[in-house]
Amino acid sequence: MKKIIRKVLSMTAATALMASVVLSSTACDKRQELIIYNWGEYIAEDTIAKFEEAYPQYKVVYRTFETNETMYPNLDNTYDVIIPSEYMVCRLINEERIQPIDWSLIPNVSEYMDPIFNDLQYAQDKSLSDEVLDYAIPYMYCTVGLVYDANKITLPEGTTDPEIIWDVLYNEANAGEIGMYDSMRESIGCALNYLGYSINTMDDQQLSEAQELLISQKDSLNPSYGVDNLKDKMASGELSASLAWSGDHIVMLDRIEELGNDDIDLQYVLPEGSNWSVDMMCIPTNAQNYEGAHDFINFMYDPEIALENCEYVGYSTPNTAAREMLDPEVANNVYYYPTAEIFATLEVYYSSSEIEERYTEIWNTVKASA
Repeated sequence: MKKIIRKVLSMTAATALMASVVLSSTACDKRQELIIYNWGEYIAEDTIAKFEEAYPQYKVVYRTFETNETMYPNLDNTYDVIIPSEYMVCRLINEERIQPIDWSLIPNVSEYMDPIFNDLQYAQDKSLSDEVLDYAIPYMYCTVGLVYDANKITLPEGTTDPEIIWDVLYNEANAGEIGMYDSMRESIGCALNYLGYSINTMDDQQLSEAQELLISQKDSLNPSYGVDNLKDKMASGELSASLAWSGDHIVMLDRIEELGNDDIDLQYVLPEGSNWSVDMMCIPTNAQNYEGAHDFINFMYDPEIALENCEYVGYSTPNTAAREMLDPEVANNVYYYPTAEIFATLEVYYSSSEIEERYTEIWNTVKASA
């Protein structure tokens, strides 16, 4: 058809015709727009299509970000559902950037959300922590640990000592073969945990030590910085070890199998005092489709949909029915699904204007260092 048109129409006329078809198609599309802003590689490939089939009144516009810090400056744009981590959720609640959720519109969440999320502490301020579930619904969660090729790196069996585990990322013997997230809270938190400090410290001396450690690491070990790219580098054997979210470990294992890299023995270990993190579905204050946002959140808690997303992205599901359908080897792994006792040894990232300002200053200094 296009070849025939080109034979009988000038380029200008053809362009005008195509534009009119697009405009006509747009004008005939009476669906309500629903704009979703999520992490990269963080949803099953057909979830959006299935949602639009289940809710034909909506047309989804799907956009992605790499870290909480790259997401935040874009929130002046209009989104209907965003999926930040819990510490960013707390910041957005304080800044009145997200609005309360109507739980009566999300019955799947009421039925299937793991009760443990009612009791977890999301913020240093208990009153703020108690408000989080009024504004945000858990989507996926994870822990922060070390992934490493056991054929290249040796760690004592069963160790949870952060000084021993994180030393892999600061030991010059591993120069050129380590990965670090290009994310300030994860990378600074790793350094602080290695040094024996809280990942939320505001002590100047402790923060200075972490900054110097990260600068020294950058200078002497030449780490690969990134997020999604680190999964491919670990799976290909380009890197021997990396800072990692537990969900990325599962993705890496799948990619190693796809590549047939049988010579890689990829392990994940969780240091005591490290971070656990939960990414949460929220509705921005400037959202244009409040009802559609609730429909999307409720849809994501359909057990089959939750299972498909959990299996695709590798992260831990807060959906009890989906977890029951998971491979027991995954569902019973305490690094992916920590017990209450393990949760008690971990920290979330706290958020305050002072913390954000100081940690941003440190990270900018590290990244700008020669």
